[in-house]
Amino acid sequence: MIKTIAKLILALNGNVQKGQIAAGFAWGLLLGLVPAGNFFWIILIVVSFFFKHNHASKLLVMALIKIFMPLISSLTDALGWEILHIESLQPLFTTLYNMPFVPFTRFNNTLVAGGLVGGIVLWLPVFFLVLVLVPLYRNTIAPKIGNAKIVKVIAKIIAKIPFVSQITKAVTHGN
Repeated sequence: MIKTIAKLILALNGNVQKGQIAAGFAWGLLLGLVPAGNFFWIILIVVSFFFKHNHASKLLVMALIKIFMPLISSLTDALGWEILHIESLQPLFTTLYNMPFVPFTRFNNTLVAGGLVGGIVLWLPVFFLVLVLVPLYRNTIAPKIGNAKIVKVIAKIIAKIPFVSQITKAVTHGN
């Protein structure tokens, strides 16, 4: 987890395109909202590797959402219940359920359906929000953090710890 955070800080402070970071955040949101361990989640994570994005931001956002999932699972469950009970979609769901391998995706689970729909709906807003926030961070917040006296003091003290030195180097030098 420390290496993932260090890689994200390096990406935010480095030459990584803001679109790649934003796409990583959006993929992390989608993968975080869909419950892991089913065939559908596996398909999504495999498909995500075919697109160019920052994997560190994807993993970090996904991990954070998975940590806080007990707090938001009631929302995804309610959304999934609403989606799965749309009368006009019942023939489609019946057809999908009777197809080979499709039931392994657990699309008919309220958490899976709600997480998928919620992730798809929030994908673009999160992408564009992070697209706006990355330059804001790079131009205003990062220089203030890097020039703060406390950061320089802490960097000198803990620079000798191997797994922490990656983070301090990323924050203070931007490399």
